[in-house]
Amino acid sequence: MPDLSLRPMVPGDAAAVLAIYQAALDGGDASFETTAPDWAAFDAGRLADHRWVAEAGGTVLGWVAVTRVSPRPVYAGVVEHSVYVDAAAQGRGVGRALLQRLFTSTEAAGIWTIQSGIFPENEASLALHRRTGFRVIGTRERVGRHHGRWRDVVLLERRSPVVH
Repeated sequence: MPDLSLRPMVPGDAAAVLAIYQAALDGGDASFETTAPDWAAFDAGRLADHRWVAEAGGTVLGWVAVTRVSPRPVYAGVVEHSVYVDAAAQGRGVGRALLQRLFTSTEAAGIWTIQSGIFPENEASLALHRRTGFRVIGTRERVGRHHGRWRDVVLLERRSPVVH
């Protein structure tokens, strides 16, 4: 996408970020969550140095952010990420650009593993993650109920080639 730019997420992005998130949740294959949080909860749960938005023409097209997987020091270099792209911008390289920017920021901070759990039905997200260096660790079968049915989750991780 030629006019795509990436920048740190700021509070002024809240409405666009949460709308993209909610639209994905409404689609049914993005997360066990069914309702996007308010900005205060979103902001409190994600690491400030690793939140990015992609925009073109002043419109936010997608976002990526990470959360800690554990407060234990041994896991200080492991995060879980979320990446969401507006439906109208999917398939145009936005997700790939966001993930590449995330890799740069996390590696600069000494983070060695980025992990994620994705529903197996979300084939586009699984393909994006494989193309950007994630590998499948395994599948957690019937790990949770979502809209009244049991769902599996494919676990993926990307190990940094530069942080050891």
